Amino acid sequence: MIIGAETMISYANLKNKPRIFRTLTGLTLKGFEKLLPAFEAAWQNYIWENHIQGKNRQRQYGGGRIPQLGSIEDKLMFILVYFRLYPTQEVQGFLFNISQGQANEWVHKLTKVLNASLGYQKQLPERSAGNLEQLLGKCPVLEFFIDGTERPISRPKDKEKQKTNYSGKKKRHTVKNNIISDRRGKVLYLSNTYEGKKHDKKIADEEEYRFPQGSHLWKDTGFQGYEPEGVTTHQPKKKPRNAELTSEEKEANREIAKERVVVEHHIGGVKRSKIVHDIFRNRKAGYDDLVMETSCGLHNLRIDERQLAA
Repeated sequence: MIIGAETMISYANLKNKPRIFRTLTGLTLKGFEKLLPAFEAAWQNYIWENHIQGKNRQRQYGGGRIPQLGSIEDKLMFILVYFRLYPTQEVQGFLFNISQGQANEWVHKLTKVLNASLGYQKQLPERSAGNLEQLLGKCPVLEFFIDGTERPISRPKDKEKQKTNYSGKKKRHTVKNNIISDRRGKVLYLSNTYEGKKHDKKIADEEEYRFPQGSHLWKDTGFQGYEPEGVTTHQPKKKPRNAELTSEEKEANREIAKERVVVEHHIGGVKRSKIVHDIFRNRKAGYDDLVMETSCGLHNLRIDERQLAA
């Protein structure tokens, strides 16, 4: 079903409604306008690489029918709304007055463009463990937080994938990432995306994270036994089998929890994008990793925006 252009979601309709704008996109108008030039540059680069470079075109790109998502503002609105609300593609198409098939095409095209624009603004987390130590060494305070986060996915059709993606902790099929953040709340590092069965510590061991000498690392019991060289780690003490923690140990755990809880807020900030919070429905290879990286970039952008406002 197609709705009238006057009622569809568009930048023109919402730029004077800041509260609704922020609810739908996850960004303030100021944050949106700050991202827009980078998004436009990424879009032009996408067009050049995929539709112009090396193509023997009979007519200039852009000829033919005028697309429904004509302006660069509406393109950015489209993909931000999709990340923020994660509707079905049929609903997404309805909101922007296009078909489900067109919505599917735009979703995958503009996700890449949004990711690239966040990269231009240096908001994306590091993905290579080999670069981690150098990156963290630039931080003014060598204090970091590490945690694993799981995202629910649709039940895989393949029986082997059903086993590997089943998380005993969450009692459902998931994918998993480790993140490393700082006191400001920015996600500095995002691991590869793994099946839900894989343990947080095993991911850290396999990716071989290295931290600057003298760093302090806050972690939970999911990283029991993880002690990087030259790093002071802080972790709550596990309750011994067939025994109880002393009152002093419980108090120490509470103090550590007060410090470490900020990483849960950081993950919650990333998951303001419902696409990495709700059950992930898309089965395209690699898309689950791409949306998590992009959501971390959007979170980092919001952190910078709040700090500038303060």
